[in-house]
Amino acid sequence: MLRKLVEPLYEYLITRQCLHIPAHIAIIPDGNRRYAKKKRLHTGLGHRVGADRTEQVLEWAQQLGIQHITLYIFSTENFNRADTEVSDLFTLFKEKLSRIIDDKRVRKYGIRIQMIGDRTLLPDDLRQAVERAEAATAHYDNFYLNMALAYGGRNEIVQATRKILSDVRDNKIENEQISEELLEEYLYGKNISIPPVDLIIRTGNECRTSNFLPWLANGHESAVYYCAPYWPMFRKLDMLRAVRVYSQRKENLLKAAGA
Repeated sequence: MLRKLVEPLYEYLITRQCLHIPAHIAIIPDGNRRYAKKKRLHTGLGHRVGADRTEQVLEWAQQLGIQHITLYIFSTENFNRADTEVSDLFTLFKEKLSRIIDDKRVRKYGIRIQMIGDRTLLPDDLRQAVERAEAATAHYDNFYLNMALAYGGRNEIVQATRKILSDVRDNKIENEQISEELLEEYLYGKNISIPPVDLIIRTGNECRTSNFLPWLANGHESAVYYCAPYWPMFRKLDMLRAVRVYSQRKENLLKAAGA
C-alpha cells in the first residue's frame, strides 16, 4: 500500500531530473521465460504477459516524447529454441500485428511500424502480417516502432556488405561512393528511417547487449541501462531511471564540450 502511494511521487521527482529525453531507445525485453518459471506459468503465457507490458511501455514512451522505440523481440539465435516455443511466439507476433492495423492508438499517435531483420527467415504468414502492418502505417511519422525480428547485428552488417559488393560489381556504385551514410542506407533500406540509438535498456538482470544494433548503438556510443526486473515486471519507474542515466550522460557531455 505504501509503495503505491510513494511510487508516483518518486516517478515525478525522477521526471524532473530528466532534462534531456532520448530520441531513440532500443530495448532488450529479457526475462519472459524466467518470469513464467517464477510464477509457475507456461512459457507461452510468460511471453504474452511480456507482450502486454510492451504495450504499456509504448504508452510511457509517448508520454515522455520519445519518437523511436526499437524492440529486440526475436533474434537469429532464438531459432535454436524449442519448436513449440518458437511457434507460440510467431503466433503471438501475428496476433499483435493483426490488431495493430485497427488499434485506435496507432491512428491517434501516428505510429509507424517497421521491421528490421532477415525476412527470409520468417514463415510466410508472419512475413505477410509484418508487411500488412508496415503498409497500413507507412503514412505515419509521429512515432516509430521498430521490430527487430529474426535479427542479428553481425548478420545485418554482413548482408549489407554483400549488397554493396554486388552493386559495385554491377557498376551501380563506385568504390569511392562507399561511406558510413551509404552503409546505413544498405543496412535498412531507403524506406526505413532509424536514427542512431541514444539509449539501450536491458531488463532481466543481464549485463550484455547481445549483438543488438552494433552500428547504430555501439558506433554512436549510446548510453546503456541494465536493470533487474524481468520484462513483465518492468515499471514506468524503471524506464524513468533509464532516461535519467541518458540525461545525466548528455548533461556531462555538454558541460565537457563547454569547458
